[in-house]
Amino acid sequence: MGTIEFEDGAVAVDASVIAEGLGIDPSIVHDCLREGKITARHERGVAEDEGRHRLSFFAGHRRFQIVVDNAGNVVQRSTAKVFNCPAFVPARKPDE
Repeated sequence: MGTIEFEDGAVAVDASVIAEGLGIDPSIVHDCLREGKITARHERGVAEDEGRHRLSFFAGHRRFQIVVDNAGNVVQRSTAKVFNCPAFVPARKPDE
């Protein structure tokens, strides 16, 4: 699995990680993110989950989630088909 890094409050995930989880070609990941075909969510753990981060990626009816520690080590990963989830609505551009 590729790398996941944290720097200055931002998370960087290698495109190959996202591609593998969503079952797509790594070469299209950046374009899909830019076009809103892939959306992402980052959640920081609290209480007993302090020091962990859940990264979720959505494309079509697929959700890929990875839980990582502060060093970027993968603790857990899952892929699922989901339906009728608001996360599948592409983000609108500010001028729309």
